Amino acid sequence: MSKITTELLLERAVPRSTRLRKIETLNLSKLQLKTGDLDPRLFSRLRHLQKLDLSDNLLDKFPNSLTLPDLRVLNCNNNKLEDVTALKQFPLLEELTYENNVYLTLNDDYKVMFLLQNLRLLNGKDITKLANHVRRVNSRKLTSKVTAHWEKFFRDQLPEKYTAEQVKSIRKKFLKSVQTNVVYGPSSLSEFTRWRVKMIAEEFLAYSLGLELNTDPEPEEKMDEDEEESTESPREAAEDVGQVVHICDPMVTVTPGKRKRNNSKPGSGNKRSKSQANTEEEAEDVSAEPLHFLQCHSKGNSREDFKTQLWSCVFEPLLDCGARKDPIVSSSRTVATCGGESVCLIDCETGTVLKKYKVATEEFFSVAWTTLTMVISDSRKKSHNILAAAGRRGIVKLIHVAADFCYGEIKAHKKPIATVCFSPTQETHLFTASYDKRIALWDIGIPDCDYNFKASQLLVLESLSIPLRIALVPTCPEQYLLAGCEGGCFAWNIKVDKEQKCRPFEAIFQFPDEDGGVTTSHRVDGLAFLNDDVIVSKSSKPGCIYLWSWSRSFEAKGKGYQRTVSAVILAELEWSTTDLSYLTLSTCPAKDYVFCGDEKGSVWMYNLSKYTTAWSSAKGKRSDKRIPPTQILKWPELRANGEQLTEILVNNVVSDPTFTYLVVLTSVNITAIWKKS
Repeated sequence: MSKITTELLLERAVPRSTRLRKIETLNLSKLQLKTGDLDPRLFSRLRHLQKLDLSDNLLDKFPNSLTLPDLRVLNCNNNKLEDVTALKQFPLLEELTYENNVYLTLNDDYKVMFLLQNLRLLNGKDITKLANHVRRVNSRKLTSKVTAHWEKFFRDQLPEKYTAEQVKSIRKKFLKSVQTNVVYGPSSLSEFTRWRVKMIAEEFLAYSLGLELNTDPEPEEKMDEDEEESTESPREAAEDVGQVVHICDPMVTVTPGKRKRNNSKPGSGNKRSKSQANTEEEAEDVSAEPLHFLQCHSKGNSREDFKTQLWSCVFEPLLDCGARKDPIVSSSRTVATCGGESVCLIDCETGTVLKKYKVATEEFFSVAWTTLTMVISDSRKKSHNILAAAGRRGIVKLIHVAADFCYGEIKAHKKPIATVCFSPTQETHLFTASYDKRIALWDIGIPDCDYNFKASQLLVLESLSIPLRIALVPTCPEQYLLAGCEGGCFAWNIKVDKEQKCRPFEAIFQFPDEDGGVTTSHRVDGLAFLNDDVIVSKSSKPGCIYLWSWSRSFEAKGKGYQRTVSAVILAELEWSTTDLSYLTLSTCPAKDYVFCGDEKGSVWMYNLSKYTTAWSSAKGKRSDKRIPPTQILKWPELRANGEQLTEILVNNVVSDPTFTYLVVLTSVNITAIWKKS
């Protein structure tokens, strides 16, 4: 019988507790505990445990699934530990001590520095700079050596067309050879070097060259069966691309699954208006075709995960084409997507998942790019793209993508972050909108060559309800911000030179309601600018997408203290009659397009170029009739064993600035990529 019981845990809590889930500090030292005494089922109930003392016991290893998602401090002194790699299951660990474990060596110190991205103190010493060197410089050098070894000795051994047996053979030979011949650093670290070399070599084979053990005509990319769920370390987390299906015709083979959405109503989403049916017959064909369907955000790398919701995507800016001056050439074909525990970088043309970042305890809701001019090691300055990712934990992760390095985090809010965005004029200014009913403006700073940085909070914008979408006014992005919230649409003055750091909203906008009147109280779950003045917003009123003028609406506010302002409506777009929320919209300003997905997996596209000139007129009047979609892209039929994948909601759909690619994020863990001919 295990020595650890519920009663013992409650008694050894500091202070004593009556509920396991309330325990934050736990002392289990000097109990003669062995590994088998650490029952994962019991420990999984310690959801808020932050400090754990297991010193002076008989532990030889850690079980792989203790499930302590909030653990920050761990003491394992005076045990019999033989291996430290299982500690990667504690990604938030900041302080770790394991002195007087005679089987652990300097190699184990380096392993935990690589595996635990948040670790600051190891055996009482500050290891921040050394850990950065291990994760960054060491990894870069070894990657270069591994690549060179392949190019020199193995590249020519692989035929152009290869069989599964040939792949297995060359993989085995390469892994053995590279671990034997690639050396770096002192001999005292040879075990750590071999460990990292094997890891890097496996990544190289799988994702740089596409060498997989499955070599069917349309291979599904997958990870080794004995791999465990990775932490947020970019190099380690880039091990699973999930299921990748390249579509050749409307019949695509994937494994179907079922999902539920709590805010749907029975029978909702099945109505179709006559005008919608007519639109499909008269629609202009923009010749978009599906390229790829990717299942790359699965929880725990499961192929059966068709429940993970995908929420946000944004195209990476190019570094060498004036990204902030010309939107037409400001984006590459690489897109960042997020959902569940991971963030993926995808090449839209090839469908390749280039990189993957995972945090086992996170659910990502939003991603955003910025370009920072950083000082590199020889004091030269160079531009680098930085990706910010945030979600349920209220923490912003900052990722230097080119270096495969998550270099820092900002603990921005105590509640989940719904969305983030960078200022287009101040590259270090990041807005975070949270479920705490606040929008914060941060200066994330610029990291030095050792990735040290300092973030500071500049503003806090108070909202009456949860902000869901935010947008900076294009003509004055340093002065005004709009937010679509659970309880309406608001605007704030965000000029940083003002003394007031915590600010209430400056305006709340009124919109038509279903009874023919006006209201400020409605859920705004879609918000984007179509051009410098025209705003597109979507409310919870079924089938309701409005286009309205920022300047004419805000001018009506005048210089007085009036905060309730009527939105000057220019037009209304015809959309689905569903009453489901959080199916958001996006725009392609350079092409005058609006995109919005629906509850059936379809994408509604609106080409508004013939309307924008009239709207720009000061006397432009509201269009009398709802504007129908230019085209509706239907979700292709995805089948497995004759069963169709159903109940597909399009949570988000985004195009690149040139409207070459269209990325569709769904509620069933599928990322669809369309290409415009």
